[in-house]
Amino acid sequence: MDLKNMSPQKVRELIRQEKITGPTAGYSAGFAQANLVILPEKYAEDFAEFTRLNPKACPVLEITQPGDPTIREIAQADLRYDLPRYFIYRDGKKSEERLNIADLWQDDFVGFLIGCSFSFEEALLQAGIEIRHISQGRNVPMYKTNIQTAKAGPFYGPTVVSMRPMSAADAERAAAITAKFPRVHGGPVHVGDPKEIGISDLAQPDYGQSVTVEEGEVAVFWACGVTPQAAIEQAKLPLVITHAPGHMFISDKLNSDLAEN
Repeated sequence: MDLKNMSPQKVRELIRQEKITGPTAGYSAGFAQANLVILPEKYAEDFAEFTRLNPKACPVLEITQPGDPTIREIAQADLRYDLPRYFIYRDGKKSEERLNIADLWQDDFVGFLIGCSFSFEEALLQAGIEIRHISQGRNVPMYKTNIQTAKAGPFYGPTVVSMRPMSAADAERAAAITAKFPRVHGGPVHVGDPKEIGISDLAQPDYGQSVTVEEGEVAVFWACGVTPQAAIEQAKLPLVITHAPGHMFISDKLNSDLAEN
């Protein structure tokens, strides 16, 4: 299957049929991908404030209506079936993974779709910058940092970052390119020594999979839409559903529509 050039609608159809259950980096080239958080309406206002206070990590693309699993703005789709894998959090702990959440859906659920850095990878590839996790066929490595988020209600915790290794020259170009995409995390939050942001070992990511860092390369870190999952662990709500890191919602929105000229 040529998933790189397949339309978002066709990829979502395969996801709904549970024929695609893995990470989505590089799928439907040109189209934006999104992180997902689903929680009860009584927590939605605090979570919306959390996203407003932490726009670099949590740039919101769409918020669904309470009880309605339909995505309407960035695609015509169903939150219950149209992501390849979901994490279920109970009392702040991940309790299980699901391929659909139909039997867990509640009439007070609100979904937040949050911009994903997979969206700007196409622009990096077009500029001739290698994306290591794509070339190695792995999930992007993601790490909790010592950069704290601004608190809103029960939501707080560390900023999570995604990491892409590259040459110093490519890192400069990547920073300039991704700065044009503030709705999918924008430019990097850190370049260089991971210990400065509290990461002790790049080979041991908190989410995703490690990738090879070659001699002479620098690690480039972007704020990541998995940040809410770290906040959900702290908030200890009875039930929250998220995407599995790296297993994103593929929208009908073009990456170019999210770029600033």
